[in-house]
Amino acid sequence: MARYIGPKTRIARKFGEAIYGPDKNFERRNFPPGQHGANRRRKTSEYGLQLKEKQKAKYTYGVLEKQFRNLYKKASRSKGVTGEVLLGLLESRLDNVVFRMGIAPTRAAARQLVSHRHIVVDGGVVNIPSYQVKPDQIVGIREKSKSLEVISDSLANSGAHKFSWIEWDSNSLSGKFLTVPDRSDIPENIKEQLIVELYSK
Repeated sequence: MARYIGPKTRIARKFGEAIYGPDKNFERRNFPPGQHGANRRRKTSEYGLQLKEKQKAKYTYGVLEKQFRNLYKKASRSKGVTGEVLLGLLESRLDNVVFRMGIAPTRAAARQLVSHRHIVVDGGVVNIPSYQVKPDQIVGIREKSKSLEVISDSLANSGAHKFSWIEWDSNSLSGKFLTVPDRSDIPENIKEQLIVELYSK
C-alpha cells in the first residue's frame, strides 16, 4: 500500500502545526513552505478550508484518499455524528492503537512494526496497519520482538499511558482497547465537521 514518505516538516508547515509530533525544524520555520510562504496573506475559500482539514486528517493518520473515502462512507452509514464516528474509526486502526499505547514513537513507526509482523492481536500476528481493533481486544508485542530497541526506547519514553480508552499492562507489554474513544478524548486538532461538509457537497 502506497503512502506519503516525503519531507514531514514541509507538510507540518503547510498546515501551520506539528501534526507529526515535536519537530525542531518546524519550530524554526512555522510558516508555509515556498518562496513567499512567510508573507502570504491570501484569504482561503470555504472549500479550501474544508479540503485543508481533510488533508490534515489524512496526513495525521497516514491514510491515503481511497482508504479515507471508504472510512467516511462507513462512518456516514453508522449511527451517531458522522465526523465523530470517522475519527473513532481512524483511532481504531491498528497502527494508531500501537502508537497510542506507546509501543512506537510515531504512527509511521507503528505502521512499520505492524507490517513487519511484530504486533499481535488476541495472541495472533496481524500485519495489516488498517485492521480495525474492536473493544476488549488485546494488542501486544510478539514475544521475540519485545527486545527490539525501537520498542523498548519508545515504551521508556512514553511515560504514563494517558489514554482512558486503553488499559496498559507493563508486565505483559500489552494493552486492552477498551472502547472507541469519544471525540472529547481525542487530542488531535481536527475540525471533523468541515470534512463532513466537504464530502456532503
